[in-house]
Amino acid sequence: MVVKRNTWQREAVREALDASEGFVSAQTLHDRLKHTGSQIGLATVYRALADLASGGDADSLQQDGESLYRACTPGSHHHHLICRNCGLTVEIEADAVEQWAHSVAAEHGFTEAHHVVDVFGLCAACTAKAAAGELRD
Repeated sequence: MVVKRNTWQREAVREALDASEGFVSAQTLHDRLKHTGSQIGLATVYRALADLASGGDADSLQQDGESLYRACTPGSHHHHLICRNCGLTVEIEADAVEQWAHSVAAEHGFTEAHHVVDVFGLCAACTAKAAAGELRD
């Protein structure tokens, strides 16, 4: 395992991610950092986010071909409910998913199986807006 140095850039990205609600893109995080006067480069933000995700300090997902990141509790395996409109994210435990993933993997001869489960939908607030005709695509 490679231990990464905790540089000021990596710490700045970690703090910005911790302050963000929901999932954010590297570009959005970079813009926020620039607005606070940071001189950090976009490539550095991408690298720091990838390192945080691979180290378990951030969750990542793909949406519309873009990687999005969110700070998470390190070392805890969990799944997400994600509002596809506003980005509200709720961490959930899903024992049935764990059992299903291991069962399907074993059925096909796979070992050391890992998985990611993200469930996308509309949160209660966005569902109400949609019902009122206030939600736009």
